[in-house]
Amino acid sequence: MSDEGAAPAGTDGTVPALAEGLVDFDVLDVWMDAQGLPSGPFVDVQQLAGGTQNILVRFSRAEREYVLRRPPRHLRKASNNVLRREAQVLAALAGSAVPHPGLIAACPDEDVMGVVFYLMEPIDGFNPTSGLPPLHAGGAEVRHAMGLSMVDAIAELGAVDHVAVGLADFGKPESFLERQVPRWKGELASFAELDGYPGPAIPRLDEIGDWLDANRPSTWIPGIMHGDYHLGNVLYDQNGPDIVAVVDWEMCTIGDPLVDLGWMLATWPGEGAIGMGPAMGLNSYGGFATPAELVARYGERSTRDLTSIDWYTVFACFKLGIILEGTHARAWAGKADKGVGDMLHAVTLALFAKAATFL
Repeated sequence: MSDEGAAPAGTDGTVPALAEGLVDFDVLDVWMDAQGLPSGPFVDVQQLAGGTQNILVRFSRAEREYVLRRPPRHLRKASNNVLRREAQVLAALAGSAVPHPGLIAACPDEDVMGVVFYLMEPIDGFNPTSGLPPLHAGGAEVRHAMGLSMVDAIAELGAVDHVAVGLADFGKPESFLERQVPRWKGELASFAELDGYPGPAIPRLDEIGDWLDANRPSTWIPGIMHGDYHLGNVLYDQNGPDIVAVVDWEMCTIGDPLVDLGWMLATWPGEGAIGMGPAMGLNSYGGFATPAELVARYGERSTRDLTSIDWYTVFACFKLGIILEGTHARAWAGKADKGVGDMLHAVTLALFAKAATFL
């Protein structure tokens, strides 16, 4: 057990308002001791920005720093299971060349604190969608290398033997690509259940879906895929172009890892950028690697067949556009902010317009 009276505290000895109700530090105290982690008071407690769903709380204990990740305050149906899966992935990636937050300990039992949670190592890095440090903002060669490093990370991820690291049952790779277009068309159709939503006014929607079905790659190699691979979900070294961690693993599964490359290409700044979304603020910098350079780099780092890479880019635009349209539909029903819904609908239209350029 920790020292008696070891209360959770900020730097002034109080729990910051943002952390109140998010973490039961009395429960955490007991649980961490049971994991054999060093005992002591909780200090420097702060809620971190980042992520749109799950919550991050950073703290120190016995001179070691931790980041606790837990589901959002208002749980969704799958919130706890998502956190279980994230922790399982981070555990499986330990010792690999994939840059990721190191998992310290996980609590998959909801009854301990009311939610699933896990502890991971803090990462000293920055997210480029929040702004570039002077080194990166001032050097085109640094920005160019940032893209190559981002490709290297998913090439390493795709090279991990998911069976050998204990993820054999983590997903359903059989007929993975064949399921995708019907799956996401069904998701889009389900938005009709939201009151007030007039339906998807998305030009060439059916044409793009039909093209994806007609041109789907016939062979591919299953592996770990992040599932939401864009600049908003990576952290870079403050002193160089290398990625120090890929974060937000909530959409990770076993499928076709080339979907991650397509996702990156669909949302990449610079040449062919849609001008909206996570990379919007980076388009004015210039100097980023071109899509062709990114694909070539992946080819240097992987033995996967890249002859159908355009299909993966179109699919990424198709799937991401439908996901974003869900918020637009919920906004019509009064379940999301209308301004945000309208903005994301504009991103959906831009993504589908980009997809159409490959047909």
